[in-house]
Amino acid sequence: MKVKILFVALFFVGVTINAQELALANENGLFGYITKTGDWQIKPQFAIAKNFSGDLAEAMNSNKKWGFINRKGEWVIQPTFDKTKAFNSGIAVVLNDKEWFYINTKGEKVLTDVATDKIYDFEEGMAIIRRGDNVGFINTSGKVVVEPKFAKVFDYTNGYSKVKEGEKWGLIDKNGNYFVKAEYDGVSNVYNGNVVAQLGDSHGLIINGEFKKVEGAEEIWDFSVNGDLTYAKKNGLIGFINKKGEWVVEPSFDKARAFVNGLAPVYRNKQWGYIDTTGKVVISMQYKDAEIFSEDGLAPVKLNKDWGFIDKTGKLAIKDVYDITAGGFSIFQKNNPKGFIDGLSRVKENKVWGYINTKGEVLKNKWYENLELFN
Repeated sequence: MKVKILFVALFFVGVTINAQELALANENGLFGYITKTGDWQIKPQFAIAKNFSGDLAEAMNSNKKWGFINRKGEWVIQPTFDKTKAFNSGIAVVLNDKEWFYINTKGEKVLTDVATDKIYDFEEGMAIIRRGDNVGFINTSGKVVVEPKFAKVFDYTNGYSKVKEGEKWGLIDKNGNYFVKAEYDGVSNVYNGNVVAQLGDSHGLIINGEFKKVEGAEEIWDFSVNGDLTYAKKNGLIGFINKKGEWVVEPSFDKARAFVNGLAPVYRNKQWGYIDTTGKVVISMQYKDAEIFSEDGLAPVKLNKDWGFIDKTGKLAIKDVYDITAGGFSIFQKNNPKGFIDGLSRVKENKVWGYINTKGEVLKNKWYENLELFN
């Protein structure tokens, strides 16, 4: 019995190690992966590597061939490919001998009889197929679940795809049924049940299947960051609306970013500050740039040349000596979040990258040539 208990304990320790989030880092020209303690989980050894997608990451060996490693750094799919794309829904797209094809997590060629003019990545268990000028979707079994009849489609996000039929846009579910009929001049993805749409010159929301115009709106952003409020433009200025399409902060700003922790960055008279959900300025306009607050209660701000972090009272909690705007390995992952995530923020100083905690302490006092976000 003691042996069994020990085995179970070790098993769960192993699962924890394998499942923990890792960040891609470059040291002395080689790529490896660090843990949130700053230790090397996978020591630098790869010519090039990319972020993990699930439990597999693309990596290149010294012969410039691509394969896939696990979170221990072991090759689970040998580096034999000319190019690879990340796994999604258990399937990846790879290139060999000028042919793109699908493989499974064992490295086996799959879905070889899919009729499509081009191979597309999977997203949320669905992949685009193209036949002539029309596109549709298959599932991970290779079954056509949405017939190629649309002029244009986008990958599924939160269970729905934006599709263009004729000259109009709508949203379909994974069975090809319309969630929003293709009768709009533009639609957003679905976030927290909210959809932004454009009908002619009118901008509004889809509420209970019906279009509700937001009076005076010239543009409305989607609800991807905050599920209850988003920003919108009226008379050339930006304010905020709720999910009922009501103006809750009157448009009076030149720029704005999303509410997090009850505060949103806004820009007026060439300076940034922060407002609360009533529109009251609670951190005065004084910054050259400002980003949204994180759940950790800190927000990146630029006072002069460099970035620091303030708390919700506007007090400078971490000195402004960093660069946060670059995207790490931006050729691999664009539009990376800025600021703190789970107590750590990726920053750049003197052309090298590191992670700091909410006290401003550098993780392991260690800096890297390049550094990605944890995943």
